[in-house]
Amino acid sequence: MHYPQALVDVLYLLAAAVVVVSLIQRLRVSPVIGYLAAGLLIGPSGIGAVSDPEGVVELAEFGVVFLLFTIGLELSLQRLWVMRRFVFGLGGAQVVVTGIAIGLVAWALGASVAAAIVIGGGLALSSTAVTLQILVERGETASRFGRVTISVLLLQDLAVVPLLVLVPLLGVEGGSIAAPLGFAALKAIAALAVIVVLGRLVLRPLLRIAAAGRDTDLFAAVILLIALGTALATAMAGLSLPLGAFLAGLLIAETEFRHQVDADIRSFKGLLLGLFFMTVGMSLDLGLLVAEWPVIGAMFIALLVGKTVVIAVLARLFGLAWSTAGRVGLALAEGGEFAFVLFSAAVVAGVIGGMQNQMLLAVVVLTLATTPLLAALGARLDARLNRHPEQADLAARETGDLVDHVVIAGFGRVGQTVAKLLTSAGIGWVAVDRDIDLVATARLGQLPVYYGDASGPAMLRSIGIDRARAAVVTLDHVAAAERAVEAIQRARPGLPVVARARDIRHAERLQRMGASEVVMETLEASLQLASKTLQSADADVEIVAAAVSAFRAGDSVLLQELAAERREV
Repeated sequence: MHYPQALVDVLYLLAAAVVVVSLIQRLRVSPVIGYLAAGLLIGPSGIGAVSDPEGVVELAEFGVVFLLFTIGLELSLQRLWVMRRFVFGLGGAQVVVTGIAIGLVAWALGASVAAAIVIGGGLALSSTAVTLQILVERGETASRFGRVTISVLLLQDLAVVPLLVLVPLLGVEGGSIAAPLGFAALKAIAALAVIVVLGRLVLRPLLRIAAAGRDTDLFAAVILLIALGTALATAMAGLSLPLGAFLAGLLIAETEFRHQVDADIRSFKGLLLGLFFMTVGMSLDLGLLVAEWPVIGAMFIALLVGKTVVIAVLARLFGLAWSTAGRVGLALAEGGEFAFVLFSAAVVAGVIGGMQNQMLLAVVVLTLATTPLLAALGARLDARLNRHPEQADLAARETGDLVDHVVIAGFGRVGQTVAKLLTSAGIGWVAVDRDIDLVATARLGQLPVYYGDASGPAMLRSIGIDRARAAVVTLDHVAAAERAVEAIQRARPGLPVVARARDIRHAERLQRMGASEVVMETLEASLQLASKTLQSADADVEIVAAAVSAFRAGDSVLLQELAAERREV
């Protein structure tokens, strides 16, 4: 029976992802490592199950495209303009200084001038896919650390363009590179200007037409058309596909359809991004890694340490605190996925050899695998050094006499509602949030809201967790809520903690971490809808109230049973 081999390859990828990533998640490790391990398992260095790795790579690259599209949705042109100092200042300095430093080391170790330029430029880049995935998972894209990191990554994506133009020119003896590079820069600026202008004129009317039809399939098709069409337009202009997708997301972020678009693409974006990480794992040559491990190990350590130090120093020069600067350095210390493209082009142009390419590839993959660990290390160091001492000190001064109050972790719409009810009941409260704009607005209203991480021990101490009567965790990000509950219980064991949960599984995890009461947002919304529906159908008010109370109590019993089963296991 005839069947497409590509389908078999995709099935192998999906099966490996399900098995390996499930095991990794049980160990509470980033899924990125799971995808890399799955790719390594079925790749040429593993069981060799995938017959056409190159074909899968082309499909997996769309994961990076949609990741950049999602990040664009979370920003805005106004915010990007505000970030220009870090995009073009810190980002540009990072690429130039890091590239020159790495290139000089490569040249000193025997590489040709052309090869040193390519190696320096390629290794100066960091992984947009891995780093942004971690930022999204931790809910830190809007934090100062996240905004600075994204700014540098954006400039790195822009830097890919002149580097790709430069590679074939370096392979030609006596070739002039000034004129082609200048032409490429002008073409890039013109292309970006045309895309932004046309996007502002066409995007909103197009989305309104799609939304007016109330056809979800049509709306999703229009989203795909916009994202992939803009990506193709930038690629045809000599820029990268992900950069075009980012611009599309950035333009849609200015419209009222932003949240619906994000919800529609979330599922297949995650799947394609997982395939990308698996293809990275498949590209690792274990045989070479074993044979050349002293050299590769030295290159691996030198790259991580060197980039961390250079980026941290540059970030400090741009006004960031040492704790934040160090965290940015650790987050961007790894090599990037664009290095694979750059080094492959250099092999074709004869700038670097096949052996050099394989060793560089091994170093980049190894650094990618360690990125989640470096990000976690940066977060721990950041919390220990107290990222924002001025906020902690301010909170300690202003709330030092506050006793028997309630600590609110997260001051979004839910946190604000809780605060209003506490105020009406005459109970004191203090809140912590990581949205700097929200905190600034609250401070203008003389509210006791402070910028900081609710899972940071220093911040919790500064807002008087040891004097509080209770804590409320209203964070809508799953991992952030779990970290906050765990940190509060560690700082004040036995303190009553009421937490907001996404669903029953999330509620179970929060209870295991120490939450005394858990409120599931989906359950409460469903009960309110059902209650209003029954009342509209002329049902007896007392019967409705009893039914809702019984259902809520039954759900609480189910949650306790799940927690008991998990403890027995």
